Amino acid sequence: QAQLVESGGGLVQAGGSLRLSCAGSGFSFSTFAMGWFRQAPGKEREFVAAINWSGAITYYADSVKGRFTISRDNAKNTLYLQMNSLKPEDTAVYYCAARLRGTSDSPRTYNYWGQGTQVTVSS
Repeated sequence: QAQLVESGGGLVQAGGSLRLSCAGSGFSFSTFAMGWFRQAPGKEREFVAAINWSGAITYYADSVKGRFTISRDNAKNTLYLQMNSLKPEDTAVYYCAARLRGTSDSPRTYNYWGQGTQVTVSS
């Protein structure tokens, strides 16, 4: 059974940094594209960043470009999101997701999802 487990969320002041991790199991992690999404209260789930199976291709939402970095370690079946220069508007539950066929910014096209980790940025 496929499983994704996020960790690393928490409370941080504006301008600070956090590193999220997502551990995958029960599926062939290294053959899946991966993505990070987030959902703030009362808002729809939105795309944050995506990475292809090898890690060679990445892309980001405009709102996080230059501040967030997505990466993966296929030997450890783990996905990362380094978040720097955090802003209060980055406050949300962050989810990782796995997609069998290439990267995408559409959450509906992802096959597996984690349970989410809360990130709160105080002003």
